[in-house]
Amino acid sequence: MSTSIRQVSKRFNQTSALSSIDLSIEDGEFVAILGPSGCGKTTLLRLLAGFDTPTEGEIDMNGKLVAQKGRRIPPEQRNIGMVFQSFALWPHMKVKEQIRFPLRYHHFVEKQLQEKADERVGEMLSLVGLEDFGERMPHELSGGQKQRVAIARALAPKPSLLLMDEPLSSLDAELRMELRNEIQRIHRKTHISIVYVTHDQSEALAMADKIVVMKDGKIEQVGTPEEIYRKPKTVFVAAFVGKANIFRGSWNNSIFHPFGDNRIHWTVPYVSENLYKEQLCPIRPEQLGLSKQGSGVEGIVRNAQFQGKEMHYTVEVQGELILVHCGLFEQFKIGDKVVIQLKQQNTVNDFLFDERLGNDRSKLRETIPLH
Repeated sequence: MSTSIRQVSKRFNQTSALSSIDLSIEDGEFVAILGPSGCGKTTLLRLLAGFDTPTEGEIDMNGKLVAQKGRRIPPEQRNIGMVFQSFALWPHMKVKEQIRFPLRYHHFVEKQLQEKADERVGEMLSLVGLEDFGERMPHELSGGQKQRVAIARALAPKPSLLLMDEPLSSLDAELRMELRNEIQRIHRKTHISIVYVTHDQSEALAMADKIVVMKDGKIEQVGTPEEIYRKPKTVFVAAFVGKANIFRGSWNNSIFHPFGDNRIHWTVPYVSENLYKEQLCPIRPEQLGLSKQGSGVEGIVRNAQFQGKEMHYTVEVQGELILVHCGLFEQFKIGDKVVIQLKQQNTVNDFLFDERLGNDRSKLRETIPLH
């Protein structure tokens, strides 16, 4: 299902939850709506589902107008499926009955699916890896199994659009990783359009075809995971996705002088126009290194965290805290005076190359002296 959101706003009394949202969702696309609590992502999902009516704007689904100012088509008249954060399983129904329910009552179920409901239930149980759990009750399932049932129930009637509202946030870290892989596998197999709401940037980066970053009811940036991570357009996107350090300083074409120190030359292949004008430069912790000597930004180590495969350091520079990720072979103590440097290899590999050079990274490597 292709979906078009045009100039949609939503207000609750005097509070603006969404402001002039424009977004397109293509058929078969996995779109992640990413942002902190209160940014409007769940409100947007509720408008897509038909639970709320927009204050302004229009929503089309497959060319059909389903919502506009003061009017909406209810959820049961949209060919959608929904997966909730809280699982929302009926406590008195067995697993197979949970999945069979929408096959009986969903308005868009094909007659063939209704006639072969038992076969469809079996297919869904197999799809989510719960073939032997059809007779179980919800209280006999783990959290991950409950969410698998919820996904199977939503997919059973073959909806054109699947809406997922932070479906993994109530699970532990290991289960989240497991179900993240399962959702990706299901998407590849079913080719269904998915809108996935999350505040977890790692989920969005790992799973989505397109990420929509929201803040204060507005869209900050839309792009592929690579574009969002490597080419942030605003300070918020850079800091929220990947936790980039935002260095203040001065620009001279593609040369950045952190903290305005003209003795330090960091060559950065790409920065957005907004950040360039504000004399800011986003640098991710993994793109930085520490040393006891040499040229670079001088600071003092204020914290150190062992992370198994690497060390995470917090370095104070002119009253600001900079995050640096280093390998285990680089050991520094709290209170050490250090020099922050931009890594040569990571600068080329992790920053997006200058658009003037295209995809020729070898050319980029030859034209950019890093120090």
